[in-house]
Formats: sequence, C-alpha cells, structure tokens
Amino acid sequence: MEVVVFVFSLLDCCALIFLSVYFIITLSDLECDYINARSCCSKLNKWVIPELIGHAIVTVLMLISLHWFIFLLNLPVATWNIYRNTQSRAAEVTHEGSHDQAWVPLALFLHVSL
Repeated sequence: MEVVVFVFSLLDCCALIFLSVYFIITLSDLECDYINARSCCSKLNKWVIPELIGHAIVTVLMLISLHWFIFLLNLPVATWNIYRNTQSRAAEVTHEGSHDQAWVPLALFLHVSL
C-alpha cells in the first residue's frame, strides 16, 4: 500500500511542478509583453483549482497513510492554497495587482521545493 501512496504522490508532485513552471513561464511572458493581462489570467485561472485539488489530495493521502512528517511538510502549502482560493474572486491576480505582491516568487519557490 505504501508503494502505491508514494508513486501517486510522486506523479502528483511532478504534475504540480509542471504547473508551477507553466505559471512562471506565463507570468514571464506577461512581464515581457508577449501576452496581455486578460490572456494571462484566463490561461492561469483555469489551472488554479486543479492545483489546489492535487495538493490537497497528496496532503490528505499522507494523513490517512500516517506519514506524519510528510503530512506536516505539505500542510502549510495546502493551507495557503486553500486560503488563497477562498478569498474573494475580485482579488484575482491581474497585471496591475501583481507588481505590489513581492511574496509571489517566495510562495512559488516554497511550492516547488515541497
């Protein structure tokens, strides 16, 4: 059973890393003015909920399988994802609003590293 849990967790983490790299590339294209803000938001917003679900599944799976250390490593990022997505949709990332959020690269780095 543990092998199945860790193989699924590995595949899910690979997908989450791919999504994080996709987010960074898309935001880089926005910064270089290759795409406009509306196009960037429409590309990224459709992947926010699958990212949340993927990370929550791994966190709950580690809790159920009693891997406490890995669960405690994933819990802050899963909590942050849930908090970020339960806020009002009026606060979605736009081109103007993303410049004053210096914590975004740190959050992406912590997400990729976990």
